[in-house]
Amino acid sequence: MIIDTHTHIFPEHVKQDRSRFFDNEPEFKLLYNSPKAAICNIVELLKSMDKYQVDISIICGFPWRSPEFTKKNNDVIIESVQKYPDRIKGLACFDAFWTGAANETRRCIDAGLSGAGELAFYLSGIDKAALTSLEPVMTVLRENGNLPCMIHTNEPVGHKYPGKTPITLEQIYTLAKTFPANKIILAHWGGGIFFYNIMKKETKNILKNFWYDTAASPFLYDSQIYDLAVDAGVIEKVLLGTDFPLLTPGRYFADINNSNISPFQKKQILGKNASSLYG
Repeated sequence: MIIDTHTHIFPEHVKQDRSRFFDNEPEFKLLYNSPKAAICNIVELLKSMDKYQVDISIICGFPWRSPEFTKKNNDVIIESVQKYPDRIKGLACFDAFWTGAANETRRCIDAGLSGAGELAFYLSGIDKAALTSLEPVMTVLRENGNLPCMIHTNEPVGHKYPGKTPITLEQIYTLAKTFPANKIILAHWGGGIFFYNIMKKETKNILKNFWYDTAASPFLYDSQIYDLAVDAGVIEKVLLGTDFPLLTPGRYFADINNSNISPFQKKQILGKNASSLYG
């Protein structure tokens, strides 16, 4: 089974004219101002899934500042899950600083969604204020079967690109210490923090409830990163995530096949790990 744990869809009216949604949404404009930044709907996602033999996709929207946009995007996620229950699972997405974030999390879970994400702090990084804003959401997730939360992270060095946040490894580490009981998926390989799983003493225990998705990996890392995940002892925590429509699954399949991991480890990344995490 192949499970893509990180995809995005939008309401049709956003796809048709994104420029209408730039006002008072600096994060959305940052990521989607370029017409090259693809926006897709559920039909296009399903076509891609069929082409690349993806069995299940986990979808999310965008962390809009506007509560109205947030609810409309989450409603599209909910409708997709209800229409295609065997193929689509969904996450509640919102601006964590919104005072209604915890209530929106409950609403979406009650409607059948499987957690929260992709939550992002594109302009600030995961600073103290961000951690404080996450507390009510993390509480709701724990109270509802400890559902996972996917959080945008990125490497703190290297080339710049839209959506690269001013995040530090210390901030990601503090995230783990702040919410030790929550299941947290770090998008984009967690900015590389999984390398520190080989440290002695406290680090393994602190990072134990982190999972790492592969979103944007072909843009960021050589295929060797899969081998490094094995060496770091986290291969059972690695999840296929394409960030579709940013990239198609085929790009990830090629990188995985170019690595030195075993056939069983490939199956873990492509679906077994996600199946265990999401049940």
